[in-house]
Amino acid sequence: MQESSWRHGVTRYQWLVLFVAWLGWVFDSMDATIYALVLHPALHDLLQVQAGGVVSPEAIGWYGGIILSIFLIGWAIGGVVFGILADRFGRTRTLVFTILIYAAFTGLAALSSSWWQLALYRFLTALGIGGEWAAGAALVAEVWPESKRARAAGILQSAWAAGFLIAAVLALLMREHSWRSIFVVGIAPALVALLVRLWVKEPERWVKTRELERRSGDVRPRKLPELFQPRLLRSTLAGSGLAFVAVFGLWGATNWTPTLVRSLPGLQGLDPGAITSRVSYATMMLNAGALVGYLSFGPLADRFGRRAAFALMCAGSLVLLPVTFLTPRSYAHVLLLLPLLGFFNNGIFSGFPIYLPELYPTRIRATGAGFCFNVGRVFASTGPFLTGFLVTALGSFGRAASAIALIYLVGLLILPFAPETKGKPLPE
Repeated sequence: MQESSWRHGVTRYQWLVLFVAWLGWVFDSMDATIYALVLHPALHDLLQVQAGGVVSPEAIGWYGGIILSIFLIGWAIGGVVFGILADRFGRTRTLVFTILIYAAFTGLAALSSSWWQLALYRFLTALGIGGEWAAGAALVAEVWPESKRARAAGILQSAWAAGFLIAAVLALLMREHSWRSIFVVGIAPALVALLVRLWVKEPERWVKTRELERRSGDVRPRKLPELFQPRLLRSTLAGSGLAFVAVFGLWGATNWTPTLVRSLPGLQGLDPGAITSRVSYATMMLNAGALVGYLSFGPLADRFGRRAAFALMCAGSLVLLPVTFLTPRSYAHVLLLLPLLGFFNNGIFSGFPIYLPELYPTRIRATGAGFCFNVGRVFASTGPFLTGFLVTALGSFGRAASAIALIYLVGLLILPFAPETKGKPLPE
């Protein structure tokens, strides 16, 4: 009874806003996952044309790491820039524009004829993905009731698990098709932009804030230095630090899961289609656990506080990453561990659409949330490079991922200094 009562009083329009934002994030996630799933075949084809011969796994790892890093930098830039624009021109308008950006450039990636062209398209795609997160998080936080905001944000973040699963299913269904065909499917999110344009209006909080600013004559553009004023500095440093830890751990270790699966001794000698199928199933298991983690963070944060929920996810990731990447000797063992890893390592991301909008007033909310969640990506973009270096230095992906897991100690050290926002209304 108590579990279902949280939905009482939520209007149809609030559910509609959540659904549309959720759908946009589904395609965000699908797009980000598509590259991880087609990384090996895409770079093999593109580098083979460039080299005119056999392409080594080391070359694929090197250029794949470069493209992943470029993608993360684009994501960071998009999150910061479009966060500022969402505060100035509106959440809904920004949402539409960013969805169209990442849909268009995902489709264009199918035309790549070299690794650097693919890198360019992924950079431009990432601009839209980063911006869509900032606008969507602010939109849902401002439309939903105060007491139900954490649950709504958890549902919103669950879109990432749904997007991962859709990308895995696509890779499975289209395993006989080229990697270019999978990128073409990425044009589909353009339809979501139409739904946003037709159904969703700007939040009343934002409209009232902008009207007050016009009346007072204060229509200055949002500036990043405001985030470092004394009253916001602690929030900005803590939010950015936690986001850096989560992103670094995900892209530096967990997103190498397909490579872990492909390297299992029991799968050597299978045909490429069979290996692709097993990678897809493993990705589904990882994100089944992630879905539970996404939906659990909100209730945990409401009951025990935002900091306690973050601490649980950091501690779980610190333990599960080395266990998952070092101990398995069989495919079945990997499938058992991946849901547990997904719960902690991916589940932590539900904390950011809950926590970051709670740190900033309406006039600078999308700017602050977009900056914190994305600036860490610039530093986290070193993760794929570092992983590649550690693979060479330590001799395996398992040891490299275990070393990357130490980043979660940094998250645990940040939390005592982070503001606790449980039970507090959104700042005005």
